Amino acid sequence: MNRHARYRTLRTPLTVMATVTVAAGLLAATIGPASATKGGGHAPTQHPKPTVVLVHGAFADSSSWNDVVKKLKHDGYPVVAASNPLRGLSSDAAYVRELVDSIKGPVVLAGHSYGGAVITNAAYGSDKVKALVYLAAFMPDKGENAFDLSLKFEGSTLGDALKQVPVTLPDGSKGVDLYIDQPKFHDQFAADVPEHTAEIMAATQRPVSGGALYEPSGEPAWKTIPSWVLVASKDRNIPRELQVFMAKRAKSHVEEVRSSHAVSVSHAKESARIIEEAARSVR
Repeated sequence: MNRHARYRTLRTPLTVMATVTVAAGLLAATIGPASATKGGGHAPTQHPKPTVVLVHGAFADSSSWNDVVKKLKHDGYPVVAASNPLRGLSSDAAYVRELVDSIKGPVVLAGHSYGGAVITNAAYGSDKVKALVYLAAFMPDKGENAFDLSLKFEGSTLGDALKQVPVTLPDGSKGVDLYIDQPKFHDQFAADVPEHTAEIMAATQRPVSGGALYEPSGEPAWKTIPSWVLVASKDRNIPRELQVFMAKRAKSHVEEVRSSHAVSVSHAKESARIIEEAARSVR
């Protein structure tokens, strides 16, 4: 092939590419702006979804939110499952507050069990937390503690299921960690969870410091921040009547599910749904 023939062979695809590029540019210039301002207005502003921060309670860990996290992530929500220290109400709340403060944009704060007391204190005075969600959780008012609240109505059998382990605290003083006795865990905490799953939950449970359950709450965030409550009607830790009482007192949006205390595990779909309902209120 001579030089002129080779040139003609090369020139043909280059000419086609150049023609396509110019045509594409003209098409973008013609259609692009019209699509962005269809009807003479501006494209709708997409508000980013709030970050959901999940706070587990006593006798559990962050993995108790696994199925809830999957659903929230599937629906496009940024999620953080906090590792609640379970050492003391004020210190646990301060820990969660620092986590919330590190997040960019609005936050929906959700708590299970004792985690409800934690978010009640962590969110107080925060301009980032726009909604609170309580799932089978404590909602203390100022001066109340989890232990006294649990005795306000009949129905809790937690006391008989607890195992106490003496511990030395960081300051050298003596304290006690509370576990649910493993053979009693399934019936007490997670009666509607498959037995093999409950056995793993029992073995991996994190203890709560006894002092955390007696520490009085500060000013509650639910007085100034909208709240949603998922009541677990078959809860043996926090009686249904107590959950309803606290929800009505806080003027919360209330839903109820026939669940054990482990509502985030046995009813993950319903748990995620009420969190998303709260999240949709955030603008």
